[in-house]
Amino acid sequence: MQKIKKLYSDSLRELKLTHNLVLCGLLAALAVVLNYTTSIYVTPNIRIGFSGLPNRIVEYLFGPGIGAIFGGMLDILKYLLKPDGGAFFFGYTFNAMAAGIIYGSILYKKPLKIWRIFAAELLTKTIVNCGLNTLWLSVMNGNAFMAILPARVIKNIIMLPIDTVILFFTLTFITKLVNTSEFQRFRHR
Repeated sequence: MQKIKKLYSDSLRELKLTHNLVLCGLLAALAVVLNYTTSIYVTPNIRIGFSGLPNRIVEYLFGPGIGAIFGGMLDILKYLLKPDGGAFFFGYTFNAMAAGIIYGSILYKKPLKIWRIFAAELLTKTIVNCGLNTLWLSVMNGNAFMAILPARVIKNIIMLPIDTVILFFTLTFITKLVNTSEFQRFRHR
């Protein structure tokens, strides 16, 4: 229990540095741009995109507390900027926050390993994408849960190794970037 408490207190302490707050803002802007430019709707209930990568970077760098806040606020911001024709539904915001907690808890302040990323992806795809998100889609659109679940499971099974590899290379690059002297100089002012 103490480890979990420390994980969250360390994570929330990250926002005390102006540099980290600015980086979160820049990553939020990148996520909005990626949401507009890289999202592809395969079906009305299945979307593939890269706008989640900035979220994963925040969760990796700043932990589950900041990851949950960032995910929730960004979900609301994306909705305000591009409502996609539907009413706001807090379930999707909750999903973004839950994903932030999962990724942040598994990746924050831990050595970057592909199996860790795979575990975070697997948990998120199972609990959030196939479970909660399918539930919210069935509630919002009136579709039967079991009718839309198979296509969503297949999509997430296909995307699991792809997303794992993309995130591994992205976070490897980010790790090298934050360890440069230029980045460290600004981080510790």
